[in-house]
Amino acid sequence: MDQGTVGAISTVLVTIAFFGVCVWAFSPGLKKRFEEDAKLPFADEPEFQQNDDQKKNHPEGRI
Repeated sequence: MDQGTVGAISTVLVTIAFFGVCVWAFSPGLKKRFEEDAKLPFADEPEFQQNDDQKKNHPEGRI
């Protein structure tokens, strides 16, 4: 096999792999899992709590 044949085979294999990943990523059966995974970074964040002074100065909840 010469260099051109190896390049052509590599291109075909990478293209097949790319379309395989696209089919996997956009399959409807995995949508719920991906939505849950997208929320993981926010799962450990503590909720913001204001002390009494902040509530008096900013009753609308913004600081």
